[in-house]
Amino acid sequence: MNDGWSVGVVVPARDEADRIAACVSSLRASLRASLGDGSCGEARIVVVADRCRDATATVARGPLGLLDEVVEVDYGNVGAARRRGTDRLLELLGHGRAAAKRTWLLTTDADTVVPVDWVAAHLRLAEAGAAGVAGVIRIDTFADHPEHADAVRRRFDDTYATHPDGTHPHVHGANLGVRADAYLAVGGWPTLATAEDHALWARLRSDGWPTVSSIEAWVTTSGRRVGRAPLGFAACLADLAPAVGNSNLLVERDESGAPGQHGRDRLAPAGP
Repeated sequence: MNDGWSVGVVVPARDEADRIAACVSSLRASLRASLGDGSCGEARIVVVADRCRDATATVARGPLGLLDEVVEVDYGNVGAARRRGTDRLLELLGHGRAAAKRTWLLTTDADTVVPVDWVAAHLRLAEAGAAGVAGVIRIDTFADHPEHADAVRRRFDDTYATHPDGTHPHVHGANLGVRADAYLAVGGWPTLATAEDHALWARLRSDGWPTVSSIEAWVTTSGRRVGRAPLGFAACLADLAPAVGNSNLLVERDESGAPGQHGRDRLAPAGP
């Protein structure tokens, strides 16, 4: 690699006091690994505590580093929270427009933990020329689906599509990276309450930025039934429970990167 990347991670959080410490600790471990191998030259984390009624902000500050920050806002909107956090990351990382080509902006969710090589996986793809990277997710537990846990688990495992070449059709705010110059060129995060990840991804692709959807970058997220974004991933998982009897359905998004009906993952006919 050339000079190490500047890496920023934004985490929107709403009433996540029970989960945010594990998320931040995993991010710190992954960033330390990339700082140690030289692929990352500097790193910052910004947690955006959005309309929290619990101790999310206080808990998040515990495992954060001295140069990381918690920003408290009252948006009630995940797109606006990601945008505010990314704006702050760009301020912290600085260095001007030229450096934006060596700045990698990552985002995940507060109910998610990342493996130690998560940052490295994104940077390998960035170094190969990607301006945007969409990774995949794994589910920690389906215990929030007590009546259908085994069926929902099997259904998710069987229908979460990946391809033999290591690509996939998914876009998750829990596992997304974009080069700063591309991010700025497409206007940044749209302030949407749901599917802001797909909207940003669609902008990158429609404007011709090189993107990669790779199983090489993965995270583990919660399998909860009730999430924070309306009609988001948790709602999609909940939808699997009453549909477990239909093996011809799977969770997917439009190949164009646009969100499905109502701005979230939808149940669609499975391919051959």
